Amino acid sequence: MAQAAAVAKSPAPPRRRRASATPRRLPYLLIAPAGLLMLGFIAYPVISVFYYSLQDYNPTKPWRNGYAGFGNFTKIFTDDPVFWDTLVFSAKWVFVEVGLQLLFGLALALIVNQTFVGRGLGRALVFSPWAVSGVLTSAIWVLLYNSQTGITRYLADLGIGSYGTSWLSDTSTVFPAAIVADLWRGVPFFAILILADLQSVSKDLYEAAEVDGAGRIKQFWHITLPHLKDAIILSTLLRAVWEFNNVDLLYTLTGGGPAGETTTLPLYIANTSVESHDFGYASALTTVAFVILLFCSIVYLRLSKFGGDNK
Repeated sequence: MAQAAAVAKSPAPPRRRRASATPRRLPYLLIAPAGLLMLGFIAYPVISVFYYSLQDYNPTKPWRNGYAGFGNFTKIFTDDPVFWDTLVFSAKWVFVEVGLQLLFGLALALIVNQTFVGRGLGRALVFSPWAVSGVLTSAIWVLLYNSQTGITRYLADLGIGSYGTSWLSDTSTVFPAAIVADLWRGVPFFAILILADLQSVSKDLYEAAEVDGAGRIKQFWHITLPHLKDAIILSTLLRAVWEFNNVDLLYTLTGGGPAGETTTLPLYIANTSVESHDFGYASALTTVAFVILLFCSIVYLRLSKFGGDNK
């Protein structure tokens, strides 16, 4: 009885308080204002583009403005040969640029990854063009290609070519000239990303390969390249999207000329909206370009098996 009374008088164990949800939600609450602000900056332009793509909207001709439905898209695919020409050139530009930038970037990354005297200075020189803005890059190469004071003037002094030659105004040389100018800016991007991934390759793998009698070429194909797979896929995809949307360099160098030879789809969109003020049709072109990039990116990632086993 005494024991029962003691048990009855003993205080009940304290109830376990439920953990407050506030500490768990606090990080999300803190980043919510910045997240909502970024969402607004991203979502509003995207929604506006989709909206105006269904409109006839030209501020200089307000009497024609109104709902167009899918009329702009019908015009793009059935009554606009310029769209197809610019799309073909955009594909050519991306393929050549990204391919050459990857090739030279990989070579530079392998070189500056070696140990040699002045490696720090060499890396700085290799990566320095990436720090230059697109407009400044264009200005540099406009001066280099100037027919009076640029490269062609000095080549003419050496007896190569003739005075007054402009590579940017000749349809046979404008494409290679633009390619070289953009290579100067784009190669360091690949070199930086690939070099960063090269730093993480274990030296033990190369030492084991040397013991097994593997030469430099076999080491590159069976150790280095598989390790760089994801870095190459990601950098190639990012650079392809950027090159497809390249406007500043080509606009400053050639303006899309001569005779529309260097007009990419984004440059055509910019001219349609800024010069012709046809924002409805330009929005439809932008929507089509967005769908093309999204489709190509998904297919590329699926075919390349990004993030999968490197074996």
